[in-house]
Amino acid sequence: MGAWGRRLVAIAAAVVLLAVAVLVASAVHLLPQLRNPFAEKTEERSGPVLLQSIVELSRYEAASGSFQVVVDIKTSSILPSFLAGSDTLFIGVGTDNAYVDFSRLKGNAVQVSDDRLSATITLAHAQLEPATLDTKESYVYAQQQGLFTRINDFLSGNPNSQQALYQLAQKQIEGAAAKSTLIADAERNTKAMLVGLLQSLGFKNVTVNYADNTG
Repeated sequence: MGAWGRRLVAIAAAVVLLAVAVLVASAVHLLPQLRNPFAEKTEERSGPVLLQSIVELSRYEAASGSFQVVVDIKTSSILPSFLAGSDTLFIGVGTDNAYVDFSRLKGNAVQVSDDRLSATITLAHAQLEPATLDTKESYVYAQQQGLFTRINDFLSGNPNSQQALYQLAQKQIEGAAAKSTLIADAERNTKAMLVGLLQSLGFKNVTVNYADNTG
């Protein structure tokens, strides 16, 4: 065997010895553990992570209702009613929506068990949005006006009178929505949505509570 052959054998032997030394050192923790680059890595979705995911939803439009209200506006003066004053019946048609706000959830609003099988979520109660009046579907059902009032409305157009009807109708729709089951429906629908969402993520037991103060 030539000189070059002996050198190659020596280099190969040195490489083998170095590899064995590295493996032995790793086994006794003298060097960092060698990691498998193809190994799977599992990250647990803890409470804070799940909370952030829900907060990012911002709000959930959970229920919507259609309402029809009757607005009765009567004005009078010292003059007889056939000369001045008016009595108007206005039919207001509109909608109102109920939603649950997720954007302000914090702290212990979302709690996850150590085994990541159970989750408890505490939400603020559902709220009503401002009602929306459908001016195309709303109309004056009946109206009686004194002579002077009719003349004044004709000359001035009296846009404030129509706007007053719209505002009163909107307020009455909001009042009707508050007395309806819209809030309860929104909270029930939100609970069903969150339970379905978390169960799809692997949670077996999901509890959704509503409280006046959250966080």
